[in-house]
Amino acid sequence: MISVRTTDYHTAGEPFRIVDLAAGDIAPAPGDTVAERCATVIGPGGSGTAPRRSALDDVRRLLVQEPRGHAGMYGGFVVPPDDDGAHFGVLFWHKDGYSTACGHGTMALGVWAVETGRVPAPHDGDVQVRIDVPSGRVGATVHRDGGRTTGVTFRNVAARVGARKVPVATTLGLAEVDIAHAGACYASVAARDLGLDVSRAALPELVRAGQEIRAALATHPATWHPGGPLLSGVYGVVLYEELPDTPFGPYQRNVTVFADGQIDRSPCGSGTSARLALLAEDGRLGPGEDLLHESVVGTVFTGRMLEGGVTEVTGTAYRTGEHTFTVDPHDALGTGFPL
Repeated sequence: MISVRTTDYHTAGEPFRIVDLAAGDIAPAPGDTVAERCATVIGPGGSGTAPRRSALDDVRRLLVQEPRGHAGMYGGFVVPPDDDGAHFGVLFWHKDGYSTACGHGTMALGVWAVETGRVPAPHDGDVQVRIDVPSGRVGATVHRDGGRTTGVTFRNVAARVGARKVPVATTLGLAEVDIAHAGACYASVAARDLGLDVSRAALPELVRAGQEIRAALATHPATWHPGGPLLSGVYGVVLYEELPDTPFGPYQRNVTVFADGQIDRSPCGSGTSARLALLAEDGRLGPGEDLLHESVVGTVFTGRMLEGGVTEVTGTAYRTGEHTFTVDPHDALGTGFPL
């Protein structure tokens, strides 16, 4: 009987299911770096949203597919780091495959590392958790007060703008799309340009628009990353709307549609990094100013731009449970099914 243990968190409403491969009987993917391990688990001829079948990928399917998961599930395999400069590495996964970056997951992992004692933390003050991900080395600074975690700040790899005002035809009309790389490639479009607002009622149309934009940009040169195909191609589409500025800077609401039509319940950590790069280039986000970034469910991240394109995104992450998932060898559904 297959048995997999997980620790589950949510970051601003978006789930993150953690599997520490060193603590179980599951062998990590071969490779000298996290990026190599990610490429190995995707497999020859596979892609981030269409990986080849393998024993480790069957574990992913088990945890994201029904009846043990759902279409919006997200998580990661904790693996060895690239070197001693990081505490550990992670392979991020979702319903359709694997991603090179995940801000909300990095935030959850930072809190998990502190709460499990993997990284010692003070009773009061901050501690940095360094994590190797496929796009590079990132950090999660966990904030502590009175012996409990009160927040976490994700520091991403440098973000850069790829292209501005790329015309994309959708069934809702012509959209002008901005492209930015922030550990993964994100396309941004103002929802109002498509006659939409960012609301739960508009989710079906927002998802359709996101899927169409992602497909239309599949071969656009601005989505290419010099790090190679693993980091290239649009991963998520950020559909945003403007809200009244705060005294500290811009205020926006967004829904990020990623992979094959999945919806980020949080404001999207890496997607927030991409928005910060675009706002900074527009001159709307200066030194000492923050982006207040709200999700479709009303949760909030606060983002800021540092020197050299580095971004920081602050939010909260909370444990939701610990689980042992099993597969009975006589169960005809096996690792489950997607809906």
